[in-house]
Formats: sequence, C-alpha cells, structure tokens
Amino acid sequence: MAPRGACKGVTTLPVTALNASAAAPAQGETTLEFPDNYLLIDLCGEHDRNLAALEDRLSVQILRRGNRLAVMGEADSRARAAEVLRSLYQRLESGKGLESGDIDRELRMGPALREAGPQDGDQKELFGEGPNGRIEVRTRRKVVEPRTEAQKAYVRALFEHELAFGIGPAGTGKTYLAVAVGVSMFLGGHVDKIILSRPAVEAGERLGFLPGDAKEKVDPYMQPLYDALNDFLPAKQVQKMIEEKVIEIAPLAFMRGRTLSHAFIVLDEAQNATSMQMKMFLTRLGEGSRMVITGDRTQIDLPRGVTSGLIEAERLLGGVPKISFTRFTSRDVVRHPLVAAIIEAYDADARDRATMENPA
Repeated sequence: MAPRGACKGVTTLPVTALNASAAAPAQGETTLEFPDNYLLIDLCGEHDRNLAALEDRLSVQILRRGNRLAVMGEADSRARAAEVLRSLYQRLESGKGLESGDIDRELRMGPALREAGPQDGDQKELFGEGPNGRIEVRTRRKVVEPRTEAQKAYVRALFEHELAFGIGPAGTGKTYLAVAVGVSMFLGGHVDKIILSRPAVEAGERLGFLPGDAKEKVDPYMQPLYDALNDFLPAKQVQKMIEEKVIEIAPLAFMRGRTLSHAFIVLDEAQNATSMQMKMFLTRLGEGSRMVITGDRTQIDLPRGVTSGLIEAERLLGGVPKISFTRFTSRDVVRHPLVAAIIEAYDADARDRATMENPA
C-alpha cells in the first residue's frame, strides 16, 4: 500500500516544498503544486469551502487540477492568495487542523505574524514560535494564535507587563486571550491560581430576585468566563480546580479586602466598575501576580451619572510606566463579519450625533 500522500502519477516532493509558477501574464494565472493530495483535500475544505472563502475575500478564482491549484485574478490578489494557500498548507504539514479562524488569521495578518516571541526562556515554552514563526499561546486543549495586529500586541503585553488593559468593542478577543494566557501561565508554573472577576451589573434589565445560594445567583453573570475556561481545559479539570480554589470566579464586590498574590487575575467588563471599585481592584495586586483589565467603553450599564472606573483608569494611568494599554477597533472583531459591520454602524451614528450636538 502506498504511503499516505504518495498518489499515483504524482511525484512526492519534500514536505516543505511548494512549487509556484506564474503562467503567461496574459492569462492572469498562478499555479501552485502540492505534493500531498490528502493534505490538499484538507486545504480545500469540505465542498471546497476554504477555497470559496479565499475567492470571496480576495476577488480571485481558484481551480483545482489534480494536485495543483490554479489561482486567477489580478496580480496582487493572486500573489496574496498564493501566499495564504502556502501558509495554510504548511500548517497542515505540521500536523495541525484547519479551521475558518485560521483562514481569517492568514487573510488579516499574513507575513506580519512571522515574528519571534519574547526571548525570556521561561516563557518561550508558553508563548513563542510555531510553524513559520507564528506566535502561539499553548493551553491544555488547544493552541491559540492571534488573528490581528492588535491581538498580537495584546498577547505580548499580557506576558511582558504585570498590569495590562485591553479596551475595545465586543468580539475582539480581549477576555478570551486573557484567559488563554492565564491558563498557559498556570500550566507553566508561573502562577499558583487564576482569578476571574466581573461586576455583577444587569445589562439594562431588571432581573429581579434570583433563586439559589450566592454562587447560583452570580453564575449567570460569570458564564462567559466559564465558557472561555472550558475552551482551554477539560471540563472535569476546570470543575476540580474550582473546587480546590485554584480557579476562582467571583463578582468584583467579593474582591474587597484581599491581597491577590502569585495569581493571574482578570477583571472582565470593567466598564461597569465604578471609580471606587476600580481603585479597590487595582490595589489588590500582590507579589508575583499579573492583572488584566478588559472592557468596552461603548457598553456601560452603570446608572446615569456614575463614572465608569475603566474610563477614569485609562485617563489616570495612561502615562504610568510598566502599565500596558492595548486598544481594539471594529477591524479586530473576530466573530461573525456582521458584528464588525454592526459596531461600525453604531460608531458612525455616535459620531454623527456628536457632530450635530457640537458643530464646529
């Protein structure tokens, strides 16, 4: 039986070899040859959906001819599509799977991702170079890779600073990446526990009395944090770590009076912390700990007239050395493409209203 990837009539090349040749300029075609037909099937995706995604995003046409892909379109678009296809194929060669998020990352970032990680030897095991030098955060269940320039800068900041802020709209990965880094640092022995917190503030609704004990009352507010943890650790391990207090998920109000040492601490939805709560939380930072503050200035659910602690902290601490601020925009949204369009529409409306209220 022929070895996997050795197909009849196809000369098997070294796994890293990809032969790209430009066809006649008049045809506007670039041909890529891939040595492993099985990996090529994964590259194309079910019903060629991966190729369809590239065609739609880059305005090219991609045809499959045996173990070759012919890319047709404008020269710049063809070159970009060829670069993405090569990179995705190399990912498959390394033994990793291919998801829609990987395609999105390549389209957004491309060669910009191929930078070295931090040089700290202790951290390179957690955060460093994968195939082609891609920056990775390694957890028990998956490897997380930044998908935009802002995400890449944010991940660097989480490893390099003891206090970091991630500020921007929903869907930009602020909380998800923070929890990923926290899990990675815990698994590497850099911290002893993970503490995740949120203000228990209702999003414009009055939910009334909630039944159950204290944990059951606040768990609905904390669910996004549980969801992130379960992406990076087996569910049974998460439950055991919570029972052993190695992972704590608690409302912001429960943090008062504590000193949080040797921990990775995340305050999510920080725009709904008051000024006093934010000062209280920031001053919990203890020896050997890392703290991350995430929030979205456009989704403040505090009562009218109450100042957001996130906005005040950004104003007061923006110039303090060793405190990092990473700001995201709608271009960094990695959820459904419509989310970015929705955010842009709301931002445009806010700018128009501001212009009408304060004409130049």
